[in-house]
Formats: sequence, C-alpha cells, structure tokens
Amino acid sequence: MRSFDVIVIGAGVIGSSVAYHLVKKGLEVALIEKGGVASGTSSRCDAVALICDKKPGIDTEIGYASIQLFQQLAKEFSVDFEFSTRGSLYVCETEKELEIAKDYVSQQASDGYDMRMVDKHQLREIEPHLADDLVGGIWTEVDSSMNPYKLCYAFVEEGKKLGLKVYEYHSVQDITLDEKSKVESVVTDQGTFKTKSIVNCAGVWSPKIAEMVGIHIPIKPRKGMVLISEKTPLKVVGQKVHEFGYMLSKFEDIKFKRNVSELVEKHNVAFTIEPTDANNYLVGGHRAFKGYDIRSEIDVMRAIAERAIRFLPVLKEINCIRAYAGVRPWVEDHLPIVSEVEDVPGFYIASGHEGNGISMSPITGRMVAQLITGEQTDFNIDKLNYSRYKKKQVANI
Repeated sequence: MRSFDVIVIGAGVIGSSVAYHLVKKGLEVALIEKGGVASGTSSRCDAVALICDKKPGIDTEIGYASIQLFQQLAKEFSVDFEFSTRGSLYVCETEKELEIAKDYVSQQASDGYDMRMVDKHQLREIEPHLADDLVGGIWTEVDSSMNPYKLCYAFVEEGKKLGLKVYEYHSVQDITLDEKSKVESVVTDQGTFKTKSIVNCAGVWSPKIAEMVGIHIPIKPRKGMVLISEKTPLKVVGQKVHEFGYMLSKFEDIKFKRNVSELVEKHNVAFTIEPTDANNYLVGGHRAFKGYDIRSEIDVMRAIAERAIRFLPVLKEINCIRAYAGVRPWVEDHLPIVSEVEDVPGFYIASGHEGNGISMSPITGRMVAQLITGEQTDFNIDKLNYSRYKKKQVANI
C-alpha cells in the first residue's frame, strides 16, 4: 500500500497549489484527481486575479496577497502561465451605481488599496470603444490576468520537481478512519493510499468527498457561461472591463435593480470582457443554479451578447466562435472554507472559493501548508473555518 504524509484530492487550481506548497515544505504528497489536471472548473472559467470584485476585509486581503505571490511565482516557475498585471475597469451605467461604487472605493482606499474613481471622459480615454453614455467607473491598477489551465500545470510541474506524485484518473471511492475518527486512508478505483492527512480540494464536488467522513459541506454548484470571440486585430479592450452590476449580481445582499431586459434579468447576466494573449476575448458573465449541468444554453449566449454590445457596441462587428460553461463552488457567505474539521482529525477543506479560485489559489495553498505543518497562517482565517457552519446549525436548533 502506498503511503504519504498528505493526500490532496482534486487537481484544479486550489488542489494543485495546495499540493505544491505542501511538497515545498518537505512533505511526501500525493495529488489525486478523478480526471486530468485542470479538467474541472479550472479549465472552464475566466482568467483573472482581482481585488475589485471582492468585499472589503479578509476577502480583499487574501486576493491582494495572492496577486503579490503570483508576481513572485511568475518569475520562479518554469511553466509560463501568462501572468500579466493589466489592471481592470469597472463601468457604471447609472448615477445610482456610481454612488454605490464611490462608497465601495472609499472603503477599499481607506484600507490602503489603489482603487480610484474615473469620470465618463476618463473612461473613454482608458477604453475608447466603450458606449458614450456610461457615467464613470472604478480603475484598479493591481488587478491581473493569467491562463488558468497553464497555472494548474505550473503548480503541478514545479511540485513534481520536489517529489510530488500525481495520480490522474483515480476516482476516490471511500475514506477510512481509525477508531478515533482520525484519517487513515483514501480508497480509489485503482488502489488504496495510506495517509494521516487529507485536503479536500474537490471544489463543487467537495461535498461528495466530505460525505465519506460523515460531514456536510454547504457548497452548491453555480453555473457560469463564457463566450469566446474570433481573433481580431482590433484592440477592443486592453484589460478586464466589467459592469458594476457584476458586483450586484454576485452578492445577493446588495439590493439594487438594474434596468435590463427580461432576458438579461432572467439569466442573471452582467457584462464582463477580458483580452487573451491569443488576440481573442472572453465575454461573460452569468450566474445560475442549474446543478452540475455545464451544457451551453443559447438563451444565455443571447443574453451575454446583448449585454456586451450595450457596453461595447463594436462587438456587433466581431463573431463569437464558441461558448463554454463551468460550475463555481458557491457558499452563502461568499467566503471559502480553509480549515481542518475538528470532528475528523487530519481532514482539511480548501474549497468554496466560488469565482475566486484562480485569484486566491496561491495564498490558499500556502496557508493550507502552514495549517498542516503547525505554522502561523499569513492571515487570521477564523472566518474561513468550517466550524462556522456548525455554529450556525446549533443557533438554528
């Protein structure tokens, strides 16, 4: 029977980062994946590391620290994951949105982050193809982009140099515990792996893994679709551009209605666009609870296109060549779970990042490694502890 100090389940961007950071600490680590590396959500998402789409506080703190770590890793890793700090631009359609945006920027700026408001004229100077009637926006210098697929492989390849063992196409069937409910082994369809520590990085599938040790993780799959444009010599935008309504569609507690069509409202579509190194554009965004269904939907494609053309009329002249969808691991408070489970010693969770998995992956990986080796974590992550759901269950009794 193969034996490891730690077994990481799930080779998406969180799992591959966790595995890399653990093996960097000198531990013997196995990364187990039911498909191939980056075959799940990490290959079906956008490609950014942002702070502007996060609420003030620990959400932004971790996002910012991850961007700093990305800058370091981009220099160290042998695999080029196409990291670039282009900045990002939020655009406001109405004076009401601009008012909410100003309050948001004021909070983030008071915490020391470089965000600033831009007026309607500055918007057009930054991105000349934007619609004429937009009232202003937010520009965030530190926001960055990369290739998420290559990022997973970058973590894995660097990990292999340090002894990481990768087991693709191994489906986890069971997790065994000893008489004290401590982690003992991981049983796959291709053999059993002995270990004292497991990190559940299975994203939207992490509740299925958690059931094997008798616990419930309140993660739901939240679908998102993206359109891909044809390659074009026209510089449509030079950075990530999205409507401030994206923030309003992401967080349910922001009570604000946009003036949008029935189609856009029905499918919870908020405009986003970002350039790629291949001279095409990723256009979104969309949020819906449809279970694990990742089929492309023509009505959602129409809604995304309609909303995109409203902000960038020039997109009428550019063809959409394909679309894809993925599912984000959604939790109701929009904060990931990064902690050990008290009732199951040796069982850790690093999941529930929703649309922030790429953005938060390096610092999440580093903090999980710190947790397992008994070091102090970079941040106080009490708010990310799995026990917050246990407390909530007790409060509801």
